[in-house]
Amino acid sequence: MTVTTSSSNAGEPQPIRAAVDVEPDVRRSSDAGLLIPVLVAVGLLITWEVLSRLGVLRPVLFSSPLVIGKTLIRSFASGEMTGHMLATLTRTTAGLALGAIPGLLLGLAMGWSGGLRRALDPILAALHPIPKIAILPLLMIFLGIGEASRIAVASVAAFFPMLINTMAGVRAINPLYFEVAQNYGASRYRLFSRVVLPACLPMVFSGLRLAANVTLLVTIGAEIVMADRGLGALVWLAWETLRVELLYATLVVIAALGIGLTGGLRLVRRAAVPWQVDVGSAR
Repeated sequence: MTVTTSSSNAGEPQPIRAAVDVEPDVRRSSDAGLLIPVLVAVGLLITWEVLSRLGVLRPVLFSSPLVIGKTLIRSFASGEMTGHMLATLTRTTAGLALGAIPGLLLGLAMGWSGGLRRALDPILAALHPIPKIAILPLLMIFLGIGEASRIAVASVAAFFPMLINTMAGVRAINPLYFEVAQNYGASRYRLFSRVVLPACLPMVFSGLRLAANVTLLVTIGAEIVMADRGLGALVWLAWETLRVELLYATLVVIAALGIGLTGGLRLVRRAAVPWQVDVGSAR
């Protein structure tokens, strides 16, 4: 950046060059933000391993990180963990699609129409607090003991976060945007496609992220209750057979799936909503 100012010794203005480069600072801050959690995690794992070797932590309750890592490698090599992980991912993806899409559409409609919102909001307030895993027996009565009921309970879990965040995103739009569009003669279709959809997309992706995490949790819970395949079923099998190292290995895979879902949705959001600046990443 060049700033021009006058000098007392010379009549001509002298340029003052100030090198302002924020991007390297942002990059260094981002690298430091990634390094700190990694160091903390490594420190905890080393402490855990040392305490296990010293006998402070009982192997029956806390398997050492090395034992868990070996179990994780063996389970993937044998295909056991891969099969259970794919079953969980299939149910989570199907439930997310079947629940998030209706939640998105109804959220847009309720945010757009005040009458529809007033009519359905009491029903939403009554149904949303119900634990989604609690309706699994009811779904089993209607859909039977099978894959349909597991996917149905996952889709119900995805529906409400998507609906609420989408509706909130539409209602949070500045009314000035609507006035400007109407002054330029925008039709209702253009008002919806050019104003409402772009303005509420950040909240839509926030709802999708919440829906994905909740769907994964409910899917695993349903697998613990009524499934012979899936990470939830593997957790239950490890508990029944007292294979603590397999239990911890499965929990590591579940955590990795959660991180992968969150990271993937963040990349999609950056591509779909490039105008939204992530302020937290620059700090």
